[in-house]
Amino acid sequence: MIPPLDILFEDNHCVAVAKPAGMPSTHFEGREETVDRAVKAYLKEKYKKPGNVFLGVVHRLDKPTSGVLLFARTSKAAARLARQFRDGAVEKVYWAVVEGDVKRPAGSLEDWLLKTEVAAPSPNRAASRVEVVPADAEGARQALLHYRRRASHGGLTWLEVRPQTGRTHQLRVQLAHHGHPVYGDAKYGAVHTFGNAIGLHARSLTFLHPVRYEPITLTAEPPRPWRGRFAYLFREGQP
Repeated sequence: MIPPLDILFEDNHCVAVAKPAGMPSTHFEGREETVDRAVKAYLKEKYKKPGNVFLGVVHRLDKPTSGVLLFARTSKAAARLARQFRDGAVEKVYWAVVEGDVKRPAGSLEDWLLKTEVAAPSPNRAASRVEVVPADAEGARQALLHYRRRASHGGLTWLEVRPQTGRTHQLRVQLAHHGHPVYGDAKYGAVHTFGNAIGLHARSLTFLHPVRYEPITLTAEPPRPWRGRFAYLFREGQP
């Protein structure tokens, strides 16, 4: 069952939705429903478009991650938005609930990551796993993030995280490597479970409109399960 789309922004050039956890951002070879397919179906129906609907994928969120997901509606917008992501010109803010008590109120993490492919259940795809490696390791890429502690309670910490680079699984791997795996992220060492989700939410995205070049900030509320599971954290961490 596809959940109803939560449209955060829409004009003739781009469209953004609040991605639900557990749903892939884009399709590959499988038949699993994906956010980009759902958005295409929405646009086709709303505007009564014949034939295929263009939708440019300019960035992705991991399957168990929720939050702001932006698409382009024209090839020109896709090229311009993709360039912004490539150049690090898009400001991304994540909310992460991690295991353990993060002592420092704020800080930065810098690591070097290496992505490897491992066997996956689907014969059409390999699964990615990312590891922290020495800076001089062949293929290693720099990963840098900044964080601020919002609240701690019951062995969990709510962080606001701003990645400066955009590596695969970056936040998940770096936080786990430094002793605080994301809640529910068994792939990188978490002991708690959280259904088909992890405690990582793309809270906001700030980019330049691809045609008008004005800054736009889009914000997504955390999914409902967060309000129940992390109620004490939210109560303590609100400004």
